Amino acid sequence: MGKVNLRDKLALFDELWSPKIVGQVGEMHLKLVKVKGEFEWHSHANEDELFYVVQGRMTLHFRDRDVILEPGEFITVPKGVEHKPEAEEETHLLVIEPVGTVNTGDNEGSVRTVEPEWI
Repeated sequence: MGKVNLRDKLALFDELWSPKIVGQVGEMHLKLVKVKGEFEWHSHANEDELFYVVQGRMTLHFRDRDVILEPGEFITVPKGVEHKPEAEEETHLLVIEPVGTVNTGDNEGSVRTVEPEWI
């Protein structure tokens, strides 16, 4: 058991849209991810997700609205809700979601699907 410095962990990788696991609380993974550009529309049938902006700015598109997140803000996306993350500039996120959650949700197997690794 030790402390985790998010800035130090973010300095360990440059890949975009490739979540890195930095901790676990019960059955929830804490993941850091760097994003820029658009991701794909997807949903998670059985998992809620929390997106917290550490640095930068992100728009989370929903079919009926857009939500802009600034540093220090978060949003929880309930299971089954279709969404598409987008960031004009490189943005750093802390994502909290159940262990085993696939980053592309119902689009598992797409070219954007990655297996998160611990750092």
